[in-house]
Amino acid sequence: MNSKSETDEASRGSEASSSNNSSTPSNSKNQPPVGLCAGSGSNNPHIMKRAAARQLIERYFYQLLDGCGNPNCDNKYCASSGEARNLTPNEAAAEAIKLFYKEARLCDTLPNKVPRTEASTCDSSASATCTNSNVKGKSSVESKQSDSASCSVSPADNKKDKPETSHNLSHEEKENVIYDNGSMLTEERIYELCDECLQTKNPEPLIRALGEAFTQPTILSKCFQRKIIERDDGNKREKKSDKESEAMCSSSDPDKDVDSVMGPGLDVASCQRALQYLTKVPSEYYSSAFVIALTTLAENIEIDLRITKNLSMDDIVYCFIIAFEVPDLGCSDYLEIALPAMCHAAQHLSVKAQAKLARLWGQHCKESLRHILDTIQQLITLRVISTNYSRTFQVQDDDSVTMATKLMKIVYYANMLAGVMEPSSLREEPVVIVNQLDPLGDALDHLYPLSSIKSFKELQQEDPLAIELDVNVLDVRKPYLPFEDFYNEPLSDTIEMDIDLANCKTEVANGRKFSFLKYPFVLTAATKSLGLYYENRIRMFSERRVSLLHAVVGAAPPMPFLRLKVRRSHLIDDALVELEMIAMERALDLKKQLVVEFEGEQGVDEGGVSKEFFQLVVEQIFNADYGMFTHRADSQTVWFNPTSFETEAQFTLIGIVLGLAIYNNIILAVNFPMVVYRKLMGRKGSFEDLADWNSTLYNGLKDMLNYTGSDLEEVYYQTFRICYTDVFGSNIFHDLKENGDDIFVTQENKQEFVELYADFLLNKSVETQFKAFRRGFAMVTDESQLGTLFRPEEVEMLVCGSKNFDFNELEKSTEYDGGYTPDSQTIKDFWSIVHSLSLEDKRKLLQFTTGSDRVPVGGLSHLKLVIARNGPDCDRLPAAHTCFNVLLLPEYDSKEKLQDRLMKAISYSKGFGLL
Repeated sequence: MNSKSETDEASRGSEASSSNNSSTPSNSKNQPPVGLCAGSGSNNPHIMKRAAARQLIERYFYQLLDGCGNPNCDNKYCASSGEARNLTPNEAAAEAIKLFYKEARLCDTLPNKVPRTEASTCDSSASATCTNSNVKGKSSVESKQSDSASCSVSPADNKKDKPETSHNLSHEEKENVIYDNGSMLTEERIYELCDECLQTKNPEPLIRALGEAFTQPTILSKCFQRKIIERDDGNKREKKSDKESEAMCSSSDPDKDVDSVMGPGLDVASCQRALQYLTKVPSEYYSSAFVIALTTLAENIEIDLRITKNLSMDDIVYCFIIAFEVPDLGCSDYLEIALPAMCHAAQHLSVKAQAKLARLWGQHCKESLRHILDTIQQLITLRVISTNYSRTFQVQDDDSVTMATKLMKIVYYANMLAGVMEPSSLREEPVVIVNQLDPLGDALDHLYPLSSIKSFKELQQEDPLAIELDVNVLDVRKPYLPFEDFYNEPLSDTIEMDIDLANCKTEVANGRKFSFLKYPFVLTAATKSLGLYYENRIRMFSERRVSLLHAVVGAAPPMPFLRLKVRRSHLIDDALVELEMIAMERALDLKKQLVVEFEGEQGVDEGGVSKEFFQLVVEQIFNADYGMFTHRADSQTVWFNPTSFETEAQFTLIGIVLGLAIYNNIILAVNFPMVVYRKLMGRKGSFEDLADWNSTLYNGLKDMLNYTGSDLEEVYYQTFRICYTDVFGSNIFHDLKENGDDIFVTQENKQEFVELYADFLLNKSVETQFKAFRRGFAMVTDESQLGTLFRPEEVEMLVCGSKNFDFNELEKSTEYDGGYTPDSQTIKDFWSIVHSLSLEDKRKLLQFTTGSDRVPVGGLSHLKLVIARNGPDCDRLPAAHTCFNVLLLPEYDSKEKLQDRLMKAISYSKGFGLL
């Protein structure tokens, strides 16, 4: 026979599991509803059914454990018959639920232990309230509404006085209602229950309290309420009004008009302290009960959000906050059962509810964001690595992964709100590229709508949650958690990006398909770059078809590619002149696939020639002698020359070159400071951007801001007139304000001086040059998802590649052909030589074999190098097919000869020829 504590514990588990049932089998008709509030019978049929179902499950439970007491019982589901196997309380609870659904036989004789039925807080529109009769001084409930009711129930073993704690009520409740703290959790009650559990080693009271609260949203949302501030002066007790308390507590809340969580409502800090104290109790005591309770809670929330809609938005949001403050349970069932259920319920939250949850997490639960994010990441990773996906069942079809990703989006925005934000006034005006008239192209798009990219741009919409929160990733100077922590690499490696891109286009059209490209924060930069590559290729193919249609109807000769023919001796002149002509005649041609031909050379451009073309253009155009850009020696970066003699058209062409490199998936050796990419994405430069543009100036201004002495004017002797030098070394003066030389920087205006100084250097002084540059960049990339998929840091990686030269990763990812294997002696000698090279020589090797000395996005593991045998030992030098990343390596008979030939090849490699 099991002990009383064990049976009670399992009984509560069965109660929690059955609390969500909305229907009762036929054999429950004869069972009277127990524990219902008086007067609620006909008005609350769902409460009657749930109470009756709970009673039936309890009878099954005790029948399985204790039997009916009849020695001649022949019921196989009764312990008295001898046919039922011995069950633990947890097993009996699970089996009781199954028997309830099967409508299994119940013995007529009651078991020796009569199941207890506790009065639960009635959830109805009439605001009915139940109170326990053993609470001193609280024998009834006073209500002014005619349809409210009360009931009084004495639990069988509720002998210990519970701590009496006053709570504030929600704003909608007008009556002075007193709740029974027997079901509401408070910080003090959690402390007492945990201490009692540790002293007696009996977790039954703790599990019962957690189960009662965490299974019902109506109860959980009222837990951990803010206390009414009370003062005891003699025999007088003064209570501050709800309005006064709310105004006092929420005065510092920037969103108090939307989310005033102070005053009446959830006390987040108290909830965190209480649930953290719960970790003192061994998790095996309550983990299983918590999983069942949270699963039931999620089901009840989902039913309310989808069907009944009885709970307020605040109550539902409070439930999610409390549920995700639960400490690590240390069991797999939480990740496999409870957490997916919570994610599934969260997808039904309205946009306003999601925004409120994000604000509360970002403002009051910063310390919990790491735990919440790690838990969701574990769920996604567990599902991805344990599921065999196929072309018929993609990861996009896995609800556990997709729902977790949707919930992670709320955490993502909460993380931004919890970090350092800049005002939205710093956002740049968007660049508007006027669509060119192309009747034939529009006709083709009408005939083949699935291939149309033009309509896709028009259908792209900003995230509704971002609009509701008025948050943009560009506004975030420093997030609370690094954005990289939101990447999920197993998921990114599993996604079939071609399918995901198709889903993205379909989702824009009818909203049916799930696409991870709509949740780019969870994808690595390498995975997103692959999606951008596919999208650009589709666009190139579409333009190629339009060109062929033009040729068919005789409108123009066929020009399926953007073809540039240049001379090495006049590279910049030839390239910029041709690009300018194309941009003026038909800018849409810039979105064709680029094909470069060097005059007098035989190389056919399959990618390699274009790589060298861009490298040579960048080397010359960013040269200080050209006069368009200036170099900073301390940061090794280039910046726009504010006194350049070049026209706006020249800077527009440079923007086109940068856009073409991204569009054609080519990495450039460009050393722009990060502020350039932020400005390209639509964010003006600010003081903090000076850190990587001019660290010396930034540190000096930072010292000025930190200086607190009253003699700042005498110490710095700085006015609102600044001085800077042009490329010729001449000093140029500029007044940040009218008559700036007469206005000294003081403690009162030093912040204004710093902001005006940074704004002039990063924005106003180069406004003409940068606007032209950005316009040229947008002429190529305006119809792509570059701005929605990538953050400025990721755009820099997209342009410049990774900075991690890990040749061990390259060795692991390299493939071999023509008879070579990883165990071939020549291959072993080759890698031994490569690993001993300097960084500069390693760059030369990459340049020789791939046409670029830059590391692709994601690192060298994403570079598919092929080493092919090019005959037996000979005196020929190694050769390479840069278009396909193939190194042709003869099988030299010695390591010394291999090193000599390889170094000569990578040091003297210019030009292209046909082998």
